[in-house]
Amino acid sequence: MKTVDTFIRDVASLVSAIDDEYEITKLVAERLSALLAGGYRLPPEFTRPSDDHHVTYPLHIAPDDSWSLASVVWNVGQRTPVHGHETWGVAGIYAGAERELRYLKPAADGPGGALTPAGEQVWERGDVTVCCTTDDDVHAVTAVGAEPTVGIHVYGGNIGTMNRRLYDPATGAVRWFVSGWDTPS
Repeated sequence: MKTVDTFIRDVASLVSAIDDEYEITKLVAERLSALLAGGYRLPPEFTRPSDDHHVTYPLHIAPDDSWSLASVVWNVGQRTPVHGHETWGVAGIYAGAERELRYLKPAADGPGGALTPAGEQVWERGDVTVCCTTDDDVHAVTAVGAEPTVGIHVYGGNIGTMNRRLYDPATGAVRWFVSGWDTPS
């Protein structure tokens, strides 16, 4: 059985040795798939949803903030606003299912206007996806199904402290935010 400690060591090694975010995300996705397929069990406190909003629990933050590992939990029907990450990311579904709505990333100096939809996908238990790269980084996620959705996410930075974009999909207007970290209870 692949352990989370082995996974953390593997990702740390990849992040320190590779500069190409496409190569990193490909290799991290392979390792996250193996972790999920290998029977890894999250501690129960990292799978608990909030009634108010989705929560992001830190599982590991690299000492130099070069990457982070998180458990992200949505209660049934909860959704994120349309947002970006400003870095690369890989997400695997640990439990439940999520619907992802992707949008084309607008040019930073573009004229604005409504965001352009770029597809929709439902991800289920065991599925792993590259959720973002710096050039493809605008989406919204909704928990679908009859149980909370729990994802294991790996990001190219300390996602809880990064300045990130929220988008109004109708106008393209941007507001910056820092998501922070939630504390498991």
